Amino acid sequence: MAGPLAGVRIVELAGIGPCPFAGMVLSDLGADVLRVDRPDPVGPEPSQPSVDLLARNRRSIRADLKNPHGAELLLSLLEQADALVEGFRPGVTERLGIGPTVCLERNPRLVYGRVTGWGQEGPLAGAAGHDVNYIALAGALHPIGPRGGAPVPPLNLVGDFGGGGMLLALGIVCGLLEAQRSGKGQVVDAAMVDGAALLTTFVHALRAGGQWAGGRGENLLDGGAPFYGVYETADGEYVSVGALEARFAADLARLVGLETLTEAERLDPARWPEARERLAAVFRSRTREEWRRLLEGTDACFAPVLSMAEAPSHPHNMHRGTFVELDGVVQPAPAPRFSRTPGAISRPPARAGDHGDEALRDWGIAAGEIARLREAGALA
Repeated sequence: MAGPLAGVRIVELAGIGPCPFAGMVLSDLGADVLRVDRPDPVGPEPSQPSVDLLARNRRSIRADLKNPHGAELLLSLLEQADALVEGFRPGVTERLGIGPTVCLERNPRLVYGRVTGWGQEGPLAGAAGHDVNYIALAGALHPIGPRGGAPVPPLNLVGDFGGGGMLLALGIVCGLLEAQRSGKGQVVDAAMVDGAALLTTFVHALRAGGQWAGGRGENLLDGGAPFYGVYETADGEYVSVGALEARFAADLARLVGLETLTEAERLDPARWPEARERLAAVFRSRTREEWRRLLEGTDACFAPVLSMAEAPSHPHNMHRGTFVELDGVVQPAPAPRFSRTPGAISRPPARAGDHGDEALRDWGIAAGEIARLREAGALA
């Protein structure tokens, strides 16, 4: 494995959403992440390589953690690991005998990373939920949506992946750095409700400064400001503009032929609806491609709104290698970038149990022990 985390060993207990995303980020950056899947995969076993891109770059074994031998195998692996990633409901790993207390007794330097929706404690800790619920409680969902309309879920990017998986990955790296100094591991409690709230810090600052109104679609960054938003084009496509500053707004107005849009209209929220209508009428007069040829690369703060199918072929993304193709599947490349130790995609997504004996041998489990575990039903 290449990357800045080369040499770091992490065990990931297979889950959904933020848990595999954190595992992907850490393995993209060079960590040797071993995924422990359930012994009975959900649904039919795929005959072709998996296209579950969140599972890339890792090896997989299938172990029954409800079997005492399977739990003991995990503890043996954790003795050699630097970190654990798990996304079960609070209390599940404790009931399985692989909770933080037991694991840290076996490996005092272990960073025990946990990601849940509501956190490890609190009135809602044991309740079921999904991304939309966590960002709703965090106050992150309410501001997103059109003026006079209902809140719009921003896919599951804010809770699962931004507030959950990404912060879990950051927490694990921070825990690893601290363990190098102290020689002691610790538990990382990444709750999506906490992370989603953290992502709204800037909006809280605007509210505190009296710069954010209560209604959605009425503010500087939520589509209320005419110079910051999305407009439909003549061919039914969309373009984005983000000309917040005066000189960028002036460039936009000049280039689209609306020099009469004034600085006063940019600064006065009462005049935003009228200015937005004027800009909307102009953008409906040309196609997205025509606007791209006119505005792209200028200081008008412009970009076409591309579909996920279109984005990989845009010249800027192609130049940067923002997307890569592996085994015929186009996918985002590892990020961020490192000048000396770049991350890489070294393995396609694994199916559950693809690397059982190979991975366990590399992690120091003897062939005889592997056979004994299979006989005991701990390994599939």
